[in-house]
Amino acid sequence: MSITVINGGNVLDLKQGVLLEHHHVVIENGHIVEVTDRPVDLPNARVIDARGKTVMPGLIDCHVHVLASRANLGANATQPNILTAIRALPILKAMLGRGFTTVRDAGGADWGLTQALENGLVPGPRIFPSGKALSQTGGHGDFRPRGDMLEPCSCCFRAGAIARVVDGVDAVRLAVREEIQKGATQIKIMASGGVASPTDPIGNTQYSEDEIRAIVAEAQAANTYVMAHAYTGRAISRAIRCGVRTIEHGNLVDEAAAKLMREHGAFVVPTLVTYDALAKHGADYGLPPDSIAKVETVRQAGRDSLQIYANAGVPMGFGSDLLGEMHTFQSDELRIRAEVLGNLEALRSATTIAAEIVAQEGKLGAIEAGAVADVLVVDGNPLDDIGTLTGQGERLAYVFQRGEVVSERGAVVSR
Repeated sequence: MSITVINGGNVLDLKQGVLLEHHHVVIENGHIVEVTDRPVDLPNARVIDARGKTVMPGLIDCHVHVLASRANLGANATQPNILTAIRALPILKAMLGRGFTTVRDAGGADWGLTQALENGLVPGPRIFPSGKALSQTGGHGDFRPRGDMLEPCSCCFRAGAIARVVDGVDAVRLAVREEIQKGATQIKIMASGGVASPTDPIGNTQYSEDEIRAIVAEAQAANTYVMAHAYTGRAISRAIRCGVRTIEHGNLVDEAAAKLMREHGAFVVPTLVTYDALAKHGADYGLPPDSIAKVETVRQAGRDSLQIYANAGVPMGFGSDLLGEMHTFQSDELRIRAEVLGNLEALRSATTIAAEIVAQEGKLGAIEAGAVADVLVVDGNPLDDIGTLTGQGERLAYVFQRGEVVSERGAVVSR
């Protein structure tokens, strides 16, 4: 029986938004069994001294593409499958070193990769995979270039492809069933144009409402939900009316769409850091010129959208959506959120709210009895200084995953 005591730290209670000073966290067999200010005397326990440090939940990123090792997603999809998998390994390892113990992959990661992580074969966060995202022909997941002939899409068979092209009510029903059979824990669809794809303007809506409703119905039949890439108020409203549960990006939302989201109990996952990274580094890392031209149309609007969602009471999860070498900027999303919404809401987006999004409330994103022991021990107080969590984990004294130390000072520990 493995017991660890994280001794004397200041436990960050994110539901109440307060620090519980000089508390002890008792971990047994991968779960938190007690959080107390009373002395803990367990002679055989491993003791971690956290005095003067903050003890908080591991972070959750609700929008990643761990197999996107190249910024040009079309080129990413042409890589040999084994190369795609191997290039994902340092991406996963670095996420863990930054304190992200859980991620929701928004297109690409599959059951095999999640099992490799679950079984400790490679270091990285646990993954809630979407399998291949679903895209209509000419939609955000269709990376075929324009030409006088449209070649058949081979995206289903490439590990580096984040999406598959599928059209029609019957076809999308089958695609949902296939992705769930292959291990997807939720379904991702492309419901509007996007930045990284070559032929679809951002303002376009994608998929008919009949197709979206069919996708939602199949997901609900499997006791899961649909997440939708959508930028404009029009695209967001269509998706929400059809039963979509989480909106990804949502930069060009309007007040009416945000109000509708609140009425339907939907979540949004903004991904603001990716636009900063693309504007600064996208061209250097191979993002096509057509995509770079789209970035500025959504960059500032994304920051403005945070206040629209906040005013409407729409819960916001943390997302980064970074590609290729730009994954290194993952934690900077916290800084962007904090500048607009304050440190506490930025932290909640990556813990308590993110846990709700992945249907793990009380199990992830919390330091409380019964939760999985994904724990960060932080030098400093993130409520006062969000910079304690940015960078590459330099101020993370320890990262625990399932009760085991997996990183110290940003250096991932081999299991």
